[in-house]
Amino acid sequence: MLKNLNGRKARMLLVYPDYTDRELTGKLTGGNYSEGLASISAVMKQGGHDVKLLHLLYLHTEEDFKQKLSAMGEFDIVGFSIRTTAFPDSQLYIKWAHEVLPDALITAGSYHCTLAPDEVMSLSGVDALTIGDGEYQALELADKMSAGEDYTNILSMWFRMEDGSIKKNPVAPLFEDLDRLPIPDFELFDYDNLDSVKVGTAIVMMSRGCRYNCTYCGNSQFRNVYPNKKIYSRFRSPENGILYLKTLLSKHPQIKVINFRDAIFNMMPDWTEKFLDLYTKEIHLPFTGNIRFDILTEESVKKMKEAGCYTIDMGLESGDQEMRFKYLKRYMTDDMIINCSKWFHKYGIAQLTYNIIGLPYEDKYRALKTIKLNAKAGADRVIPNIFYPYPGTKLYDIALEGGFIPEGGVSPDARVPLVQPQFPEHEVLYLQAYFAHFVRRYKWAYAMPAWLGKPYEKWLDHRATGKHVPYKFLVSLHDGYSKVRNGLKNILIDHLPKVYMKLRVWKHKKRAKKVD
Repeated sequence: MLKNLNGRKARMLLVYPDYTDRELTGKLTGGNYSEGLASISAVMKQGGHDVKLLHLLYLHTEEDFKQKLSAMGEFDIVGFSIRTTAFPDSQLYIKWAHEVLPDALITAGSYHCTLAPDEVMSLSGVDALTIGDGEYQALELADKMSAGEDYTNILSMWFRMEDGSIKKNPVAPLFEDLDRLPIPDFELFDYDNLDSVKVGTAIVMMSRGCRYNCTYCGNSQFRNVYPNKKIYSRFRSPENGILYLKTLLSKHPQIKVINFRDAIFNMMPDWTEKFLDLYTKEIHLPFTGNIRFDILTEESVKKMKEAGCYTIDMGLESGDQEMRFKYLKRYMTDDMIINCSKWFHKYGIAQLTYNIIGLPYEDKYRALKTIKLNAKAGADRVIPNIFYPYPGTKLYDIALEGGFIPEGGVSPDARVPLVQPQFPEHEVLYLQAYFAHFVRRYKWAYAMPAWLGKPYEKWLDHRATGKHVPYKFLVSLHDGYSKVRNGLKNILIDHLPKVYMKLRVWKHKKRAKKVD
């Protein structure tokens, strides 16, 4: 039966499972900012509706979840933000929410709903879902519910009908002008207590989408759901982007660092140049962002430095050129990566690289090439992620065809999602755990005279890939070290954020020391 609010504005609760460590318990503050949820809230509140957030910072038990949900009050709409890795837990949360709020319409959105909508709609308790952008779908749903109108024809939304059938409405065209969106509702969150804000850093986004087709990333599939997919990559105007930042800084003047989390900050070079000119004049806070090697110029790196860029993120992903070309569709040569990296060292910008371990058909020798390329590029900081096969992506299909995805799907507790005989779990975990260690050591090898560096490199090769390396023992040793290190880091962030910030600034300055 359709829900009729008889003219009353809607009350919406957004539920955000925001954790990756399923063993973490009882975290009371912190977590991450979500631009999508803040934007939905801004649009809904602009329409006069009420929005609250249930920010789940750890894996909740049934009693804990129901108690928190009950304490938040009554709601007409409960919207779950579901990413793929949170889908198993979201199934339980949806079931429990339906039990606590049986009269609320339960809907879902975000990545997994766009990539695998049939799987989400198969869950008991889900009344509707949104594919793709959801701000104006949520507003239309609330408006029609308030007016007592039929809302089951909303574009981009699927609905479970009274007879149990699923009504699958077409996806609405994208709107190109991001300036039509209100400034996000930062206050939806306990903003000052977010993990990043505790250390003076704001997570922001100036754009949506990505124009590239990396096979491991959902963006290649997200684009394809829209009828006008050519405009999938969109930026706020430079002027509106500055307004966004000024609004945020006026509310939270303690922010001292801007972290641009756009898919690729330099995706549209003309936009980037205009934005950096305004940013330099009107904001000029230290910032970081994510860029691509193959659209980079030395002049753009120099301009970024002048605007306040102190560290930059880039996706190196794999050091095996064949894998980059064949499986990842990232057509960047080793020489291109190494040469672009020199510009960052020249202008004193620290370089962070994202890397993937455990790719389909990879083995420890190919993974070692990723470590070595980071060393040759002089990466200052490295983040090695273990590959996760997101349904709907090309690399998921490759992994599935190769027989690397376990029958029944990936377990939410799996540390290494793919099962590959040539690259067993303990080897993947070992190279991920000691990735940064080996990058530093190979840097030393490449800096030595050849007569000394070559033998040292061979010794490192043996330590990384040798038959008699005690992989499992070394992984368990590193797990213990990481637990202590992360605990100390959390203590600093929660109780001594100024000390943490000083240490972080010192580390970045040290890493970004110019090359003579």
